[in-house]
Amino acid sequence: MFGTGRARREEIVIVLRDSEEAGALLRDALSTAPDEERPGLERALAVVERAAAVPDAELRGRWVRQRLSAAGYEGPADSVEAIRILRRAEPGLSLLSAVTYSKEAAAGEAAPAAGRE
Repeated sequence: MFGTGRARREEIVIVLRDSEEAGALLRDALSTAPDEERPGLERALAVVERAAAVPDAELRGRWVRQRLSAAGYEGPADSVEAIRILRRAEPGLSLLSAVTYSKEAAAGEAAPAAGRE
């Protein structure tokens, strides 16, 4: 993830994914793979597909928690203090984006970790 600059400050954090391309490459490899390579390729494809299914909001929430953790903050991701820390860590992040992303991070903290390995 990275900032998009000042053009759209309210959407400074975007999610980059190459999972579709990786999935296509794995499917191509699987179509011509010998039997002994198929289990590994099938497992790799399943992992890529699972990663591709993660919503952008969850990825932004992880990004927020990483920034807060790097700053030594361990409290709720959507607190005023957390938003201040996040904006200090990412000076180009607008207040609106910081609040939105912090709420996404807090929602992720509250959600059960079902389906994660």
